Amino acid sequence: MHTVARVSSPTVATLPAGAELRVRGPATGDAVICVNGGRSKRVEGTWSASLEWLVDRLAPQFPSLRFAEVRYRVKSWQQLDWCIEDAHEAIAAVAAPRTLMLGFSMGGAVSAAVAGESGVVGVLGLAPWLPERLSLAGLRGKRFRVVHGRLDRAFPGVPGVAPGSSRSGFERALSAGADGEYTLLAGAVHGVALRAPWGAPVPLPRSQSWLHVCADELARFAA
Repeated sequence: MHTVARVSSPTVATLPAGAELRVRGPATGDAVICVNGGRSKRVEGTWSASLEWLVDRLAPQFPSLRFAEVRYRVKSWQQLDWCIEDAHEAIAAVAAPRTLMLGFSMGGAVSAAVAGESGVVGVLGLAPWLPERLSLAGLRGKRFRVVHGRLDRAFPGVPGVAPGSSRSGFERALSAGADGEYTLLAGAVHGVALRAPWGAPVPLPRSQSWLHVCADELARFAA
């Protein structure tokens, strides 16, 4: 069982290109860098409700880890290169001995794109978008854990990633030399939480299942 501890209030810093980084936990040591999903329209970056809900619960369980959430300059897969640059800058800013990338939806593609950095030891993708055009060569020799909701689908005006898509990307990663696991969550949709009008993240169905798998992977990383 993990020790539950108080976690200090997060600090927010601006990265060189203009993205923001929200960090909580110790000042040094291994880190979990969390990157958000996106959409087709080029819109200003926001904090991810899904990642925020998870970090609020994971940080007290893993007090030895730093958790760093990235707020992109623009959260759009039309501007994926910017999002990848933001993630590279976050890795440099955190400067951890070992880093686990935690990517939700489009953040899975962003995480895979920066996985080749020497300090990155693995990627935990939550409903990751892994388009065929995306090179997964950076995952060679790294751990790649994918978790996906079985009911995830894209609907008009509502982003989503079909599980078959991430499964295909996972198999491509294994062929590229990655090692890992693929988990389908029964009854889960796209995401862990949504942002309520009053600002707080509100959990979606099976949020505890997402949390359990993430905690399992972080325990492996922190061991």
